[in-house]
Amino acid sequence: MPVEYTEYKGNKLIVLKRMDTDKYPFSFGKGKARLIVENFDLIKKFAEEE
Repeated sequence: MPVEYTEYKGNKLIVLKRMDTDKYPFSFGKGKARLIVENFDLIKKFAEEE
């Protein structure tokens, strides 16, 4: 998975792509990154549900 780092209005963002040509990548800043890390187990469980 290609990962890029960029900036928006002076704030650092991480951009996750399924492939280099991904038209709609997933990007977020440090605040949302902290939420993801704090809730990783719940997010993983949600992703694995059928």
